[in-house]
Amino acid sequence: MADFERKYKENKPVVAICYDFDKTLSPDDMQAQGFIQSVGCDVDSFWKESNGRATDNDMDQNLAYMYTMLDKSYGNFVFNKQKLREYGAQVGLFPGVDSWFERIRNYGKEKSVIVEHYIISSGLKEMIEGTCVANSFEKIYASSFYYDDKGVAKWPAQVVNYTNKTQFLFRIEKGVLDINDQGVNDYFAPEDIRVPFRNMIYIGDSDTDIPCMKLVNSYGGHSVGVYNPHTNKKEKVYKMMHDNRIKYFAAADYSEGSDLDVLVKAIIDRTYSNEILENIHYENKKEYEKNDENITKEQKERRSLILDLENSGTFKTTHMVVEKMRKITEWSDSEKNWLLDIANTNSQVWGILEDNDVKSFFNYILKDMKNLSENGQEVKSKIEKEIL
Repeated sequence: MADFERKYKENKPVVAICYDFDKTLSPDDMQAQGFIQSVGCDVDSFWKESNGRATDNDMDQNLAYMYTMLDKSYGNFVFNKQKLREYGAQVGLFPGVDSWFERIRNYGKEKSVIVEHYIISSGLKEMIEGTCVANSFEKIYASSFYYDDKGVAKWPAQVVNYTNKTQFLFRIEKGVLDINDQGVNDYFAPEDIRVPFRNMIYIGDSDTDIPCMKLVNSYGGHSVGVYNPHTNKKEKVYKMMHDNRIKYFAAADYSEGSDLDVLVKAIIDRTYSNEILENIHYENKKEYEKNDENITKEQKERRSLILDLENSGTFKTTHMVVEKMRKITEWSDSEKNWLLDIANTNSQVWGILEDNDVKSFFNYILKDMKNLSENGQEVKSKIEKEIL
């Protein structure tokens, strides 16, 4: 089995920002920004042919556009990785994208948060790799080709559509990033998860992003719908908000001080504070589990009854718990002191100390006890007063 490189839980919280590409980071489909024109097609006719091929052949639309690109390039140029990267270099980006990734990463450092950027796109990986921001990402998950030994594209190697996009979120969550690493199916304890969904931000623009947005939302993460700041058309984000697909929306303006910039920084701020609480919870859990391993079944039973008594809110419940306790003959000194504290502080117990069953039980607890606490003294005094 191949050895896959994995990422593991850090000593700081990790925020993973996951992006669609077309119309999220770039104003248009990447194929429409040079490639389609170079093969002698207009944009509308290219997509009409591609989508028609998918419909006529029960074909995945992404596989259809990949085939159409390969077919249209024949006789025009060698369809290889280098050529696709050249077309990727022509792809335009929304305002601020070129400086966004490093700027947000640095903001995270200031807040003791590790920020990582990921692409999850139905576009072409090779074209994204040709953009000026390609090195900004931890991983680019996108459709791609298989190339022969001459470097010529021959077959789809990976196809990413709107339904299988979600698998990559699980890979990011667990740090199992390689697409062939079956470790993504392994169980991870919550405290060992590298990037909990609550620390994920998914940024997208359309219906193809909905499965990812829904998944991130359902686990407490942050989904953001973006719209083109040049056209200011918000119909799509309004619909996604109406359908509870997104928590937030903003113009796809990645400049410093923009609404999107302020939003993402606020999420990073919140993550830092929230993860402090989560870490306290996990430390408390570990301490409890360690303690639980070192006590006997009988001790656990007594502890459970004591907690039931402490939480008792009615006289009836108090009598029921005391009845169970009276069947136990061995109590440690710490357990006795705990019980006396409860008798003094829980009004339901204190109010019926004179009842025969409760009085009898606490008399048994007080028997042979020395150096009573203040609470113990008060319980003893009340019981003795009732006896007199």
